[in-house]
Amino acid sequence: MKETVDAFHRGRFHVIQPKGEGHRSGVDAMLLASLVEGEGEISVADLGAGAGAAGLAVASRLDHAKVLLVERSPLMADYARKTLAYPENERVADRVRVIEADVTLTGKARLAAGLEDEIYDHVIMNPPFNDAADRRTPDALKAEAHAMSEGLFESWLRTAGAIMKPGGQLSLIARPQSIGEIIAACGKRFGGLEITAVHPRPGEDATRILVTAIKGSRARLAFRAPLILHGETGHGFTKEADDLNNGRAAYSRRKR
Repeated sequence: MKETVDAFHRGRFHVIQPKGEGHRSGVDAMLLASLVEGEGEISVADLGAGAGAAGLAVASRLDHAKVLLVERSPLMADYARKTLAYPENERVADRVRVIEADVTLTGKARLAAGLEDEIYDHVIMNPPFNDAADRRTPDALKAEAHAMSEGLFESWLRTAGAIMKPGGQLSLIARPQSIGEIIAACGKRFGGLEITAVHPRPGEDATRILVTAIKGSRARLAFRAPLILHGETGHGFTKEADDLNNGRAAYSRRKR
């Protein structure tokens, strides 16, 4: 399989990804990583990590973050290992590890796979976002990464809640049409939801939502001001989006 070596955060780290097949990480992964903030040693689990772009972006920006990449696909987990072995990732590689595990595992099977209870300060995820009936693709690897199964958010958030410390932060990026399922899946596990609609340009409909929530919180849901990625013309990022995309800033939760 052909592959590429792609630079992120202005070359501060690189990701090895399959070329022309499977899910390729980009802006979504960088926005997801920007949701993680903390001082000192923090532990982060990246569920459905693919080749590891979001998790490495966290480790790149936060010098004391330790990151677990969780990936079900043996092929993509192997790409994550290749990424960690890439010489130019030496600065972050010793704080990141990979396990092959199905995020939907429960009980003893989940524990046996290495997803232990109440370990992580942050759990981040970019779950498959297309309804299984919406798109068909001959690329089996891409279909696996993109096709949403029934009850996906419930099963992924159940695992996130199990492996996260009390008071830990859930962060995810998804399509706007999934908002109802996400809120329902948070249930009593997570509260204090903050939702940001991400718009490609001023006046255009949102194509993504950023969601953060706190385990065990009873705070009310808040819709934040929208995040605009590009100006009215051209392909350049807005200042805020460029800083988030290149690891110069975190997208901090509101101070309550």
